[in-house]
Amino acid sequence: MRISGTSDLPLHDGKAPYWLMARMKPMASAVAKVIIDDYGSREFLRRIGDPYWFQAFGCALGFDWHSSGLTTTVVGALREVLKLDEHGVAVAGGKGRLSRRVPEEVLKMGLDEDKAVKLVKVSRLTAKVDNAVLQDGYEIYHHAIIFTENGDWAVIQQGMNPEIGYARRYHWLDEKVESFVVEPHSGIAAARKETAVLNMVSRESEEARKTSVDLVSENPSKLIRLLNLTIRRQETLTAWIEEIPVENLPSHLDMPRRIDWKAVKRAYDVKPRNYEELIQIRGIGPSTVRALALISALIYGSKVDWRDPVKFTFAVGGKDGVPYPVARRTYDKAIKFMQEVLEEAEIGLEEKKKALKRLLTLERKIYG
Repeated sequence: MRISGTSDLPLHDGKAPYWLMARMKPMASAVAKVIIDDYGSREFLRRIGDPYWFQAFGCALGFDWHSSGLTTTVVGALREVLKLDEHGVAVAGGKGRLSRRVPEEVLKMGLDEDKAVKLVKVSRLTAKVDNAVLQDGYEIYHHAIIFTENGDWAVIQQGMNPEIGYARRYHWLDEKVESFVVEPHSGIAAARKETAVLNMVSRESEEARKTSVDLVSENPSKLIRLLNLTIRRQETLTAWIEEIPVENLPSHLDMPRRIDWKAVKRAYDVKPRNYEELIQIRGIGPSTVRALALISALIYGSKVDWRDPVKFTFAVGGKDGVPYPVARRTYDKAIKFMQEVLEEAEIGLEEKKKALKRLLTLERKIYG
């Protein structure tokens, strides 16, 4: 359970019905507690950081297998039931306004100050990367960090592309992140692959990252001249990207016309030592990242990776009756069963496994 990455989901309107959420919360709590008690909080984070497991978890809780709401609803359920003093794990953030409250929530959790500050930094960096450094057409609207009392963490984010009616989920797991700007998502899974994504977290974009850092160390007036020169020299991507089939390339470069020059001046004053420091500078957003990448490629010949870092996967489930309706009585029995397992502290691991197998057998008989 060490895979993390992204998953694409169609946007669906509406909310999870009350009767379903009322069951999702105790079931989510029970499953989380069994995993944490038997395998530890680290293993729980590994599973949360795995998009395959997370998708299956949402299906086990009765949500749509392919709905964007699976992300917000499952994370919302975990947010309400996971407690540091009970589970050793907690969730901060969520959808919309909740996503922006991560710093204040984390700092109120009673963690060691150094751990709390580190988690706040992680939250900001992961959001910046998925919104600006990996430009795939999806804007982040859901951001949550799941963390332990030891400061271990996983991040689940979701972005929206309303034009095509899809959402995309991003998974992060601390032990898989060697650098926040170099292949931070491993084992990426998705149902839809975009063409010509600006993938500045690819290993193939290393030279462009270094050139971008060098560019902001130059006098901003020189960067303005380079930008104007690049706009005049816009051409098809075919000339400088050999790996991608021509039919998968956009017909033209998309150079941003508006750039936050105050942020560029700020970067010039700071003199970032590397790309990770560069993207943390206030005001360095998608337009500036894209402009620096295109100048690096067209003027200095630095390679930029335009491939979407996704693979394909599938899952099953469903509150909307696909592949079958949620059986409420069976759901209630399952919740009761999980709670009884937890209450019987003397029961051994092998007995728990046998009991879970009996539950699976019952489920097969019901659903066929």
